[in-house]
Amino acid sequence: MAASVKSLGYLIVNSTDLDAWERFGSGLLGLQASVKTPERLEFRADEKEYRIVVNKSERNGVEAIGWEVGGPADLAELVETLRAAGFGVKEMDAQALKARRITAGAVFRDPDGLVDLELHYGLREATDRFVSPAGAGFVTGRGGLGHVFQTVLDTEAYARLYFDILGFRLSDHIEAGPEGSVDLTFTHCNERHHSFAFAHIPGVPSDIGHLMLEVDELDIIGRAWDKVLEEDAAPILSTLGKHTNDKMVSFYVRSPSGFGIEYGTGGILIDEATWTPTRYSAAHYWGHSRVTPVDPTDPADNT
Repeated sequence: MAASVKSLGYLIVNSTDLDAWERFGSGLLGLQASVKTPERLEFRADEKEYRIVVNKSERNGVEAIGWEVGGPADLAELVETLRAAGFGVKEMDAQALKARRITAGAVFRDPDGLVDLELHYGLREATDRFVSPAGAGFVTGRGGLGHVFQTVLDTEAYARLYFDILGFRLSDHIEAGPEGSVDLTFTHCNERHHSFAFAHIPGVPSDIGHLMLEVDELDIIGRAWDKVLEEDAAPILSTLGKHTNDKMVSFYVRSPSGFGIEYGTGGILIDEATWTPTRYSAAHYWGHSRVTPVDPTDPADNT
């Protein structure tokens, strides 16, 4: 069996305001801020030493997406396949491995030149228990950190990378936009319904639209939604609602770095032996109403 990505391992983020990220990540989402310096903020969501790193920067946005692989053989095979496909892959040196706290890794630029994709294994485990300040239990494990939705310029290039090289499988499609003119593609690499989704939306630049974090209780989502409504804890992108394809009950808010965060619960799991990709004419059974006016050029406002 060909080597493939196993899960979403981590996200490396840039931000002009670490204090805002601490309030957002810990106060609203219930992530544990395990490291805070004037230049760096690290969040835990489970037994790993970190899942999200926020670096102080003059700009906002996602710097790197860490995709976990199964081990040294898988990493070597994927690096070889990527190089054969024309990607400029660089194996991480000792300094980079120490900074990421991984056993081994390799990095390359995604097809749109937007972010670094970091294949890795052996993300270090913490020696103390994860403690959420909100009492949240995050759904990670084999499913990884969550999922990423990206607006892209060339859907065929992303399909080749994620399906043909990285080994993702098709979950389903959702028709969006005027008369269903936009095709949203959802892909999985484990039992989570999707770990990476992408679409070309005319007039919208290539960017990370949102990161999804899943918790195991609806009450956690409800209390966080109350904070958004009653305390203005974060700018609303979409109201509480339920998705058609992964059945997630969630809401969307804007992170301090500009991209969206989907915060949800109840996502379905995929049984690879029985799963059949399908198609939906709408993304929501109910809710997920966007706050107007919607910026047609903002990826976070359109995913």
